[in-house]
Amino acid sequence: MAAPTTSAGTVRMTADERRASVIRAAMSEFARGGLHGTSTAAIAKRVGVSQPYLFRLFDDKKALFLATVDYCFTRLRDSFDRAVEGLEGAGAMHAMAHAYTDLLGTEPEFLRMQLQAYVASQDPEYQAPIRACWERLDEQVRVLSGAEGEELTDFFARGMLCNVIAALDLPRERYFSSMKAGAQHVDCARCAAEAAGPPGTSAESC
Repeated sequence: MAAPTTSAGTVRMTADERRASVIRAAMSEFARGGLHGTSTAAIAKRVGVSQPYLFRLFDDKKALFLATVDYCFTRLRDSFDRAVEGLEGAGAMHAMAHAYTDLLGTEPEFLRMQLQAYVASQDPEYQAPIRACWERLDEQVRVLSGAEGEELTDFFARGMLCNVIAALDLPRERYFSSMKAGAQHVDCARCAAEAAGPPGTSAESC
């Protein structure tokens, strides 16, 4: 069955598709301006809809912001699921570390949106649903890797350090100078290739 079209011959989006496009536009705007510095008018303009239509899709700005935060964390969980296919234990955790640094390197809006979510969490009305996003991520890492205790703490601590490195454009080699920092029990072809690469190349996700 053909997709519905407008009188101009363009394909008409379903409500779910329009919601997804609004969330993607909202991520660009919220990542830059934060919860309080971003107007719904700017989001509507970016996606090409009216504000009244925007509020037919989302009850209010809060609902849109939280949907965008959930989208951000879901993207991360999806990348972890893809990364660990066929892996378990330390190998799965190592693959998730690579997936995370790849996401930070290729999609800077992802990092900024994540940081804006933490800032918004000072408001208790936002804190609980954003904490739920984190709890789902925490549970996923535990299940996929089997990690607990200090190993799990080290994984998330390294991830937060990667956030600071990416946000401040710090030299990665200052903190991740070799593949020894977490890869000693993992046969990682990518780390081996990076370690054998040109001077200055390092397996920073390890």
